[in-house]
Amino acid sequence: MAEPIKIGIIGGSGLYALATGDSAGAEDDVQEAYAIRTPFGKPSDAIRIAEVAGSRVAFVARHGQGHRFSPTEVPYAANIYALKSLGVRFIIAVSACGSLRQDYAPGHICIPDQLVDFTREPRQRTFFGEGLVGHVGVGEPFSPALSAILVDAAEAAGARVQRGGTFVTVEGPRFSTRAESEMFRQLGFSIIGMTTSPEAFLAREAEIAYAVFAHITDYDVWHPEEADVSAASVMETFARNIQVARQAILEALPRIAAVQDEVWPAHTALQGALMTHPNRVPPETLDKLRPLVGRYLDSHS
Repeated sequence: MAEPIKIGIIGGSGLYALATGDSAGAEDDVQEAYAIRTPFGKPSDAIRIAEVAGSRVAFVARHGQGHRFSPTEVPYAANIYALKSLGVRFIIAVSACGSLRQDYAPGHICIPDQLVDFTREPRQRTFFGEGLVGHVGVGEPFSPALSAILVDAAEAAGARVQRGGTFVTVEGPRFSTRAESEMFRQLGFSIIGMTTSPEAFLAREAEIAYAVFAHITDYDVWHPEEADVSAASVMETFARNIQVARQAILEALPRIAAVQDEVWPAHTALQGALMTHPNRVPPETLDKLRPLVGRYLDSHS
């Protein structure tokens, strides 16, 4: 590959291709496809490289083509590591989500600014360990600058946009009970989904700016006048909005391309975060994590 690919897109439920084709997985103008193997296993699918809106982008379907991985099974670390290895510095994540607020209605796009992790099962939550300790700051789990770009892009695409809000990630694959949904509302959360944790945290450890187009498909199960969420209703609502989802991405890409060489806080997230003395990091761990930490540790090896 001649040059790094700086923009990555992670497609969620209902978005398995970018600009053309049906939602069942038709491919776009794919120039290359990489079946990348990482130290954290295989990504959800081949990483597809396409020319979209004047930018080369790397696309991966979070759940795999044909929707093969449940939220717990998604290989989050492999997906992020693979994108990092291609040179990605910005990730647009696309997620379907439920609303926990009356004013965040189905059909709206939310660009959240906070994240709470309520998942329980073992997910690959960090790249660190095995002799290398890293404590990375995630006070702002989504890149504010990238989120601002996504807001502008979604509005330009004609979407009704909700700016900010707390995104709570639950384990899945089941949906919430009514008591759980009411608890999350009382805690002040805005939207609910199953995949943004640990994806956002791994992107931060990889020093990639990350933000989310959260497409609201339902009112979870709390709303007294709306039907409870179901897989069928989620996909039906997202299918109606698939073109605005793609248009929002198309609007975002040139905006990101214009700043793709800028250095944002997310791009230096590991400065001061690596606690282990460089001379004490096992060589095999350094080899494994070199795409993430090499620029900080290679001079000491």
